[in-house]
Amino acid sequence: MLGAIAGDVIGSVYEQRHLKVTDFPLFGEASRFTDDSVTTAAVADALPQGRPYADNLRTFYRHYPKAGYGYLFSTWIEAFDRCIAVRTA
Repeated sequence: MLGAIAGDVIGSVYEQRHLKVTDFPLFGEASRFTDDSVTTAAVADALPQGRPYADNLRTFYRHYPKAGYGYLFSTWIEAFDRCIAVRTA
């Protein structure tokens, strides 16, 4: 898991670029974790606790809302939250 998160942070600054060199800084000022790290941590946290993955994904999404999630993932989370709000209203 640490390797996946390190790779995510290292690659975060190169995500939209097509880098074709092998000599580049691993961690820089612009390096950051992304949605990939958040969702990896959410699933890893759910496993030993026996919690449903979806519950943990929603919890971690709320804690890190600006991690760069894709449109469909964000839509799924927000739609679920709207359904819960309607049921409790």
